[in-house]
Amino acid sequence: MKGYPKVNYIGNKERIADAIMSAVPAYARTLFDAFAGGCSVSYAAKARGMRVYSNDILDINYQLAKALIENSGEVLTDRDVEDIFAGEPFCGFMTGNYADVYYFPRECMELDLYRRNIGRIDNGYKRAMAYALMRRAMIRKMPYSRFTIKWDKVRQLRDEQYSYEKYGRYRSYHNKSFRFHFEDNLGDYNSAVFSNGQDNVALNMDVYDAIDAVDADVVYADPPYAGTMNNYYGFYGLLDTYIRQEKTMPFANSFMDKDTIMEQFDRLFAAFGKYRCLILSYNSRSIPTREQIAGLLSRYRRNIRIQEIRHAYKVTGKEKKGKDIEYLFIADND
Repeated sequence: MKGYPKVNYIGNKERIADAIMSAVPAYARTLFDAFAGGCSVSYAAKARGMRVYSNDILDINYQLAKALIENSGEVLTDRDVEDIFAGEPFCGFMTGNYADVYYFPRECMELDLYRRNIGRIDNGYKRAMAYALMRRAMIRKMPYSRFTIKWDKVRQLRDEQYSYEKYGRYRSYHNKSFRFHFEDNLGDYNSAVFSNGQDNVALNMDVYDAIDAVDADVVYADPPYAGTMNNYYGFYGLLDTYIRQEKTMPFANSFMDKDTIMEQFDRLFAAFGKYRCLILSYNSRSIPTREQIAGLLSRYRRNIRIQEIRHAYKVTGKEKKGKDIEYLFIADND
């Protein structure tokens, strides 16, 4: 999919977003992306001219959707960037709670400064864009691009000589400044902003609350895949903490528990009954199995088709080539 900026999101569907969109029925004019995550499917639907409701329970994913899905024209100027990085770093929330946990103390002081300055931006779309770009910068400086790595390992992997001896790469980007990464991605993020003539909506809700709030022709669901790397709160919850300036709690409907996942899907499929068409993404290495999902869907939908898409997931820099199949369940009552 062309035009979508890099977000470094585990499970992001950027490389197969166009294939997913090919499963959307021709009659559909509105799409509800219930677990938007990195927002690549929302973006592909927006590019197709659909009205998009992009929802995710993580605040940082909501900011991404607000910046790139709901936003139709606001971008960050050079003056905006200067304002974001103006001033002297200070000891604030990040320094007091996360110095020598994820970043070095000086870096946390810088993050405290940038968060204060971003919070002063009056324009909500520009503020969301700033959070999205700061997210990108924080992720780029974090080994393995997630916040489940212990500090001793983070510090070791940010040693460029160790990284070279261990992996044959210096990975100097971990030690580039937040501002470097922010500005390095600014052009791509600004260029990704466009209007499709629709009133698109970004939401930050639990999936069941969002279902109550949203009417659409098609619901696309890409929940965490039980039995795989699916701890999205652990991966990205720190970014919500950074935005809110308070420690957040894991969300209730996480779809992580292998022992309850069948019951969770049954409840979800029942709630999705209000939508004419349901498109569900799931992975071949996950729980439940293809057959179990199809069986659950048949309780609520008359017509179920399953497409298979070869999809090489990248996990900690390694591709598991040829070992993954993305199942696409297209279910309706027509």
